[in-house]
This record gives sequence, structure tokens and C-alpha cells, in this order.
Amino acid sequence: MSTSEEENKALYRPPFEGVFNQGNLALVDDLVAPDYLNHEEPLGTKSRGSDSTRQIVRMLCTAFPDLHITIEDLVAERNTVASRVAMSGTHLGPFQGIPPAGRSFQQARMHFVRVRDGKAIEHRAVRDDLGLMRQLGVIPMPAHEH
Repeated sequence: MSTSEEENKALYRPPFEGVFNQGNLALVDDLVAPDYLNHEEPLGTKSRGSDSTRQIVRMLCTAFPDLHITIEDLVAERNTVASRVAMSGTHLGPFQGIPPAGRSFQQARMHFVRVRDGKAIEHRAVRDDLGLMRQLGVIPMPAHEH
């Protein structure tokens, strides 16, 4: 692995954890570039720039005040950092039009972030949204899984 790949990994973790786990919006500009593009933005949020990330963090921290994201694996190749994470929390505020359910959840996620000059410029993700909606009680579990 090249030095720049190691640097990208090292630059990714602290602001990612600070922004999402501590809700420290001041670190957003350390994490994303002004021309950042999020291909996975939730409905009703912006897809570009640091304001889009702030909007997502506010939405998640309002819905899940105890939000926590654990980075389980972090891999870098060239200018891309891939992370396998577990997101957890308790649904205590509105979330994408869903009233608070008071239920806890854990969601598996993969994030792929392209980096330039130490900041994210593009983001893609794979999330278990069906599993999340089932845990929040929005979508019932199939009868055979009870």
C-alpha cells in the first residue's frame, strides 16, 4: 500500500467518527471538499458540498440521539477508501417521515469514498435499509422469521 493510501485511511477515521459519533459539525469541512458529491443522500437532502453532510448528520442525530457508527474495516486503494461499518441507535425522533418508535437498531453499511487532497470528493454506499425499516417496525418481519 502506498503512503498516500495510508494517509487517506488515517485522514478518514478521526473526522468521520467525530462528525457522526459526536455530532461535531465543525469537523465536516475537514472531512469533505467543497465540491463533494454524495450519490446516496437521503430523500429531501442536498447531494453536494459540506452543507449536505451537515444536513444528514443533523437528520440522523435528531432521529437517533444515541447514534454510533463503528468502523469495522478500513481499506484504501489509490484514491478510494472503503469502510465496513455498523450503525446503531435508538429511534427517538422523526426519521424520513417515520414517527419515533423508541426501537433500537443496528445497520450494516459499506461506504466507498473517493479522496482528493485529504478530503472526500465522492461517496457511494451500500446499506441494509430493509433491515433498518424492519427493526424500526415500519415493515413487518415475514411470518417465517418470527
